[in-house]
Amino acid sequence: MRGIVYTGEGVEVSDELAVRDPGPKEVRIGVRAAGVCHSDLSVINGTIPWTPPAVLGHEGAGVVEAVGADVASVKVGDHVVVATLASCGTCRACSTGHPTWCRRSLGNVSAPFTYKGEPASNFAAASVFAESTVIQEVQAVRIPKDIPFTSACLIGCGVLTGVGSVLNRARVRPGETAAVFGVGGVGLNVIQGLRIAGATRIVAVDTVAAKEDLGRQFGATDFVDASTGDAAAAIRALVPPNRESAAGSLSPMGGVTWAFECVGHPAVLRSALDALDWGGTAVAIGVPPRGSEVAVDVNALAYVDRSLLGCRYGAARPHHDIPLMVDLYRSGALLLDELVSLTRPLEAFREVVDEMHSGRVARGVLLFD
Repeated sequence: MRGIVYTGEGVEVSDELAVRDPGPKEVRIGVRAAGVCHSDLSVINGTIPWTPPAVLGHEGAGVVEAVGADVASVKVGDHVVVATLASCGTCRACSTGHPTWCRRSLGNVSAPFTYKGEPASNFAAASVFAESTVIQEVQAVRIPKDIPFTSACLIGCGVLTGVGSVLNRARVRPGETAAVFGVGGVGLNVIQGLRIAGATRIVAVDTVAAKEDLGRQFGATDFVDASTGDAAAAIRALVPPNRESAAGSLSPMGGVTWAFECVGHPAVLRSALDALDWGGTAVAIGVPPRGSEVAVDVNALAYVDRSLLGCRYGAARPHHDIPLMVDLYRSGALLLDELVSLTRPLEAFREVVDEMHSGRVARGVLLFD
């Protein structure tokens, strides 16, 4: 079986992989399409520490090949999106509709693969950079068979993370304003989540000026080139305080109601905080290296009711949110096909990575014959 293996010294496309049969509550998926996400690259460059060997990939869709004896929600032949959230389904967090808070959903690494005859672990409980993978039943979310795998696979991470951060975590209301730092796969989904939520001013921010057209295609009303100066100041100039609130104020501020940091860099998160108006909230989505810290004047939070929120996986409830994303896609409100900038076979993984580093793609998708 073919797959992409993190060896500790890099990655290789190998045909020396094998995957075991599913256990009682597990499902084996024949992967048909997998998006390449920056989290996969973060394993390769060491930002996310991971024990090798491991099969990468966590944004995928495919067909159910086999099910365990106790599986009831899917059957062989079903088309599914793979959710990376291997939550237990029974704890207090899961039972109250917060599966991203489930303690069991973090650190539950298993080794369903062998690589050159030796055990190999999964990544993000998914490992969709392989022709077949084994996941928990709760991770397999059935979708209609007319949804293209190339688009459906993106729902499993980038779409749930981006749109979910707006609808589930921030719960943005119509008429509010926002800035999105980072116009990549996740950032574009934050932008379209804001459009769907009814935000009236959506400022896309990136250091690559050529991403302006892409940002506007997904719903941005403005664009700030962060390579040319102070992005927060530029945002406050675009979204000034109204005259009534500014009159006589010692600190009229200006800025947005929401700022979403999708890059995973402390300096960018600080810029997101600085771009907030009174009562605004910054949402940290990007994943920086462990131990990263952001410095902020506490008075700039306390005196003006600003906030900082963390957001894991878009606060997603996969069995509710994935069908919702499919419905939004079918209605034309959610753009999925437009996210796919290029498709390549598994063996062209490095080409996709190079295109990502260049900033020329929204999402690259690997296809399996």
